[in-house]
Parts: sequence; structure tokens; C-alpha cells
Amino acid sequence: MANSKKLFEAFPEISTQEWEAVIEKDLKGADYSKRLIWRTEEGFEVRPYYRAEDIQDISYIDSLPDQFPYTRGYKTESNHWNIMQEVNHKDPREANKIAKDALKRGADKIDFNAENVKTEKDLEDLLQGIDLEKVEIQFNSAEDYHSLISFFQKYIEKTGASKDKIRGAIHFDILACAMRHGKLLKPQAEVFAKIEKIFELTRDLKNFKILNINGLELNDRGATITQELGYVLGMANEYLAWFTEKGVPVHEIARKIQFTLSVGPNYFMEIAKLRSIRMLWSTMIAQYKPECDCAYRLQINSVASSWNKTLFDPYVNILRSTTEGMAAALGGADTIALNPFDAIYKEDNEFSSRINRNIQVILKEESYFDKVVDPAAGSYYIENLTVSIAEHAWKLFQEVESQGGLLKLIESQELQAAIEESAAKKLKDIATRKTVLLGTNQYPNTNEAMLDKIEVTPEQPENPTLRAAQEFEKLRLQTEQFAQKSARPTVYLLKLGNLAMRQARAGFITNFFGCAGYEIVESPGFATVEEGVKAALDSKPSMIVICSSDEEYATLGVEAVQQVKKAAPAIPFIVAGNPTESIEQLKVAGVDDFIHIRLNVLETLQKYNNLLLK
Repeated sequence: MANSKKLFEAFPEISTQEWEAVIEKDLKGADYSKRLIWRTEEGFEVRPYYRAEDIQDISYIDSLPDQFPYTRGYKTESNHWNIMQEVNHKDPREANKIAKDALKRGADKIDFNAENVKTEKDLEDLLQGIDLEKVEIQFNSAEDYHSLISFFQKYIEKTGASKDKIRGAIHFDILACAMRHGKLLKPQAEVFAKIEKIFELTRDLKNFKILNINGLELNDRGATITQELGYVLGMANEYLAWFTEKGVPVHEIARKIQFTLSVGPNYFMEIAKLRSIRMLWSTMIAQYKPECDCAYRLQINSVASSWNKTLFDPYVNILRSTTEGMAAALGGADTIALNPFDAIYKEDNEFSSRINRNIQVILKEESYFDKVVDPAAGSYYIENLTVSIAEHAWKLFQEVESQGGLLKLIESQELQAAIEESAAKKLKDIATRKTVLLGTNQYPNTNEAMLDKIEVTPEQPENPTLRAAQEFEKLRLQTEQFAQKSARPTVYLLKLGNLAMRQARAGFITNFFGCAGYEIVESPGFATVEEGVKAALDSKPSMIVICSSDEEYATLGVEAVQQVKKAAPAIPFIVAGNPTESIEQLKVAGVDDFIHIRLNVLETLQKYNNLLLK
């Protein structure tokens, strides 16, 4: 310790003002806020660095795990979480086999599709051989949850399992259904009366959740993190208000609620999100003055978002899921489900499900993510993100309540409109490559073909969920379909002039048109325009793109386009870049288009698909 102290004493303390002065000097007059301040889609600013002084005013900073406001979670011994296996097979016996195999291979929670569980025998077939005292069970898609719970209670009595040890849930979510349809499908009193019956049926199952607050669906429609959290608080408050007005103690209904939240690609934000929701839940519950502190214990299921998963280059989805699993674990999720990497285009299969589970097994057994409780605590950056997210989500929640609650917001379509606006902004960022989806809108594998690998086409609900890559994938699939009866469009890279610039712009064009699945025809570069034009025309391309420097376009570009248009006027001739000083001259010479970084990539490629795929 003495040596360590001497080591740090060797470095003088530097003030924030001194750091800022060095940064300003290095910026050389550039705008600090534009260069170094990140404004998130959630509406708050993130600075380039944080220091100890930035956490001094955070009220909970000295709290321990399992202390109000529970930002650090409820776990004190370890960071254990359940590895959830989703079993979508609708046949109870087959689903049972899949579940038991998953339990042998690392899963410790099963989410069953209960659509075909219509009798007590069906439920027995589904759960046969599964120890309900050790394995958490969740049911989704049941036609009648009231009957399902009745079957479940009888099965518990038949097996003799201890009700105090049984943990599980039903995926009952009337507000998500209302969001899909724009309203409740039945009168509110009738719908909530059904929930009351389920509540009474499960009152003796103290660890069995009957209300699932589904933030995942909000995220998969394009909601921001603060929208997801603000709206799930609104959903939960609808139930809390209803039941407490009926005389049910708040802790009894609170412990029947679980949140299913997305975990997306923004690693540190997702860690902070899970810490924020526990603080927000505690803040809301405190207003009800619960008789039991158990009301503050929120169960959080984290499910990897489908928003950023891609059809093309699908193995990148494994990397995405790994990062998301890490964020969920470090954020303190109780359950983590990582969707199979090929779920977008294939039926459930043993290989991808095993990969899905093994990501989490490795996080536990090799990376020890389950050993340390809330390792993010005290991080200047993450603590500030946690507070910023919480503040913005709480403000949104208050706005929801001031407008009469979440259900009224759904019925007025204001909630859906707000999420659609966020989704449109996200999609525009994808289309303009402000946000990168590896293998989709940047660095595509132009030779990859996926059309014949697609086994499933997801049903389209009334308000379909979105994926960021969908529109780019449509372009690629259109190109593949065209190639099956003709040939892929070809882009000839006509490299002339400055070596560094022609190579850089050839790489840019390869990425640009590769996003539509076009074949890129490389060239070695040419000493003369005549030689280059001859080679380009001999390849019979769909289009020719000249790659050179801005300065040389006024000469080499004009000469090249004139030669091409004289020999083959129908072939589009394109300039890589935006040479402002010679644009008009190039247009007069016959240039058809200019491809540069300021373009909307998606809209531009849609234009070329319409032009070439005929």
C-alpha cells in the first residue's frame, strides 16, 4: 500500500479546467460541442469524459446493493441470473423434450409456448419430468390464461411441489395488445376483472408473476431507451392504481409484476438502463407507501432486441448478442434471453439455440460475470448515464400520468405516434450510415446469398415490429431474385489518376453499391483514359464509376465520360465524390450521378434498383 501511495503521489492532481484547456488547444478552433459532445437519441448530452466531481451530487452513490433506491439491485451474494430458453414448439410433448435437453445444457428457465395447452393432460405432457422447485417456468401465447393457471395449480398439487419454492410467470400483457390494436378489445372493467381472477388464483403462489410489462415490444417498434422505460412505468402504474383502488395492498400486486425489457447494442447505455429502471420503480412504489419492502423488488427479464439483428452476415448477430448479454448481466438482470442468431430466417434449431445458451454459460463459467454484484457502481460515466436516463424517463412518465395515464395515450394514438417518430429517426440514421450495421449498410459481403436460405417469413401483425436492416435487406433480396433470371448488376471501378484517392474512393463505392448486392468489378488502375475506358466497356458493366481526385475530375473525368457516352450512351457514368468546383462541367460532359458520403444510401440504392432491375 505504501508503494502504491508513493506511485500516485508522483502524479500531480490535474484540475478539470486544466484538462479543458488542453482539449481546446488540441481542437485548434474546432467546435467543442460538435466534435466531442454526443447528443443521444434519448435527448441528453454525453460529455467526452467524467471525473470524480461528476458523481458527488448523486444521492444514492454511497448506497449498497439491496438498499433503497435499489439502483445497485437486490443481489448481495452473487450476480446470478437465469439463462432462459424459449421453447416455441407448439406440441406439448415435443416442447417438453426440447426443454429438458436445454436444461441439461445450461438453461435454468424455460419460456413455453402454451397455445396448444388446452387440457390438464396437455400441461402434464408439457411439464413432465421438470422440477418446478428448481426450474423457473414461464408461459406465453395461451388462449385462456385462467384455465392454464387452473391446470397449473392442479399439477402442482398432484406433484406435491412446494408453492413457496415455485417461481414462474405468465406472459399476460393486455396493454401491449391494446397498443397493437389502438385500444382494449373489451371494456376495461371486463379486462381487469379477468386479471383479478388470475390474481386470486395465484395469490398463494407468491413468486409467480401474472402481469408482464413488455418493454421489448416498445423497443422493437423503434422506441428510445427513455421511451421504453417511461412507458413501462406507465403500464405498471395502470395495474397498481387499479388494484390499490380495489383495496389490494400495493406490495401484493407489485410482486405479481415483472418487466421484460430489451437489451440493445449501446453497451454502456444498456447497463445504465437496467440500473435506472430499478431506481425509477422504487421511486414510483414509494408513492404508494408499501407495507412490505418486497414491493420494491422488481424482477427484470432482459431479452436481446431484434431491432439490430440482420438477415445478411447473420453470424455477426452472435457478436451482437454477446455484447447484449454482457450488458444485461452487468446491469443486474434476473433473467437473460438471447435470441438465436438465425431466428430471422430459420425455424428453431438445436445448433443456434445451443450457441445462444453457450454465450451466457461462457459469461458465467469463464468470464465470471455472475461473481460480482453491480461492477458498474462508482463508474463516473455509467453513474451519470444512469441518472440521465432516469431523469428523462421519469419526466416522460409524469407527462403520461398528466394526460390521464398510458391507456388513454394508447387510445389517442399519441404513444404510437411518438414511437413512430423515434423509429423514423433511427431508420434515417441507418439509411444515411450515421449508424452502422456491419454487413448491411457498411462493409457488406457482396457475394453472400440468402434468398434460398430463408425458411420462415414472419407474420405481419397490424402494427409490425421493425428491424433496422429490413429495407436494406429488401434491396439485397431484389438483386438476388433478379440474378436468378438474369445477372447481378455490375459496377466497374474505373481508377484513374492519384493512387491514394482512387483507391480510397474505390473502397467507398465498393461498400456503397455492395449494400444492394451488386457485383463490383475491380480494375488495377490505368495510366491513360483511353486504356481505362476500353477495359471498362469490354467488361459490359451495368454502370461505370470513375474513381479519382476532385482536382483530376475536371480533366480525366470529363475526358472519360465523353469517351464512354460516345461509345455506349446508355451505360450510367458516375463520379465517386462530390467535386463541387467541377460538377457543372462534368454534368455537361454527360455524368449521370455523383456518389458521396452526404447521400441517403438507402434512397440512392432504391433508385438504382428501380433503374437496373428490369
